[in-house]
Amino acid sequence: MIGKSGVDKLIRECIKQMHSYTPVDPTEVLHERSSVPIGETAKLDGNENPYGCSPRVQKALSDFNAFNRYPDPEQREVRNALADYTGLDPEYIVAGAGSDDLIDIVIRLFIDPGDKVVNCPPTFGMYPFCTGIAGGKIISVPRKADFSLDLNGIRKAIDSRTRIIFIASPNNPTGNQSSLSEIEKLLNFDLIVVVDEAYIEFSGNSVIKLVPEYPNLIVLRTFSKWAGIAGLRAGYGICPPNIATQLMKIKQPYNINMAAHLAILESLKDKEYLLNTVNNIVRERDRMFNKLLEFSWLKPYPSVANFILCRVIGRNARDIYLGLQKRGVFVRYFDTPELKDCIRISAGRPEDTVRVIAALHEV
Repeated sequence: MIGKSGVDKLIRECIKQMHSYTPVDPTEVLHERSSVPIGETAKLDGNENPYGCSPRVQKALSDFNAFNRYPDPEQREVRNALADYTGLDPEYIVAGAGSDDLIDIVIRLFIDPGDKVVNCPPTFGMYPFCTGIAGGKIISVPRKADFSLDLNGIRKAIDSRTRIIFIASPNNPTGNQSSLSEIEKLLNFDLIVVVDEAYIEFSGNSVIKLVPEYPNLIVLRTFSKWAGIAGLRAGYGICPPNIATQLMKIKQPYNINMAAHLAILESLKDKEYLLNTVNNIVRERDRMFNKLLEFSWLKPYPSVANFILCRVIGRNARDIYLGLQKRGVFVRYFDTPELKDCIRISAGRPEDTVRVIAALHEV
């Protein structure tokens, strides 16, 4: 019988060498680290929508009585609804279990083991994560001090094995947005440009209008943030039809489950309600930014997403992070080469801002 060491030898070496993705913990786990009653906490670590989903989504899920049936593998109804929302034909659209699912299948479509993916840290951790699983090689081109793209550095990093570059815009966790001209310069390189617009509803200025013009542009979006259905995993990609056809071929047949299918349709029918909550979050983000400026030991960075990155100056950021946890305020902590001593605070409701500012004064 094969032993443990024998099994270990069968595991792909690229998997053994890669680092796992660091997700956020659920509320019940976070609550164990705080002495504050759960109803008085502020969960501001996951960039989630504090207002939740549309009431139409809750009703549709409650009324539906065919969860025993498989969803449509061709995503016809969902793609038609997304076509109305984006202004592009259904043949340009592929839905997925969150934009993470699309990141994964895009990489699997283009990357052979040893092929290269350009990453621009600090940015979303799923790009190197999915590249590692596929056996690809991440080429990091760090952003400039103001978190803008280093276009010259990107150009120099591209060689014959480079296949994809990922650009989050607005960027997570820095909150800034790449310009249309920057994206167009990247599109002139001989590689696939993936623009991740997970937070686009909070900023506007989408690049989807460029998709019909450029055969190498893929735009990713999600319903997690603006539509408040992060727990249902619903996202989509917008890309040239020939790429969409290949993505539809290799995706899991039923990657959009029936609950997510319903939630997408009902969210789009109630977009006025949801975009109103987006406006509330944007107002609260800007109010929180001004409040954070009052702390001499914090440097908040301007953001067009639903969160604010802050650098902690002259204090230990991890101590601040843990001190906030004890007071029932949960934020994200970063300690990477590009983000030393930083915390990221999601924009919540007005009462969440009150809690986080009060807790910062205490710590």
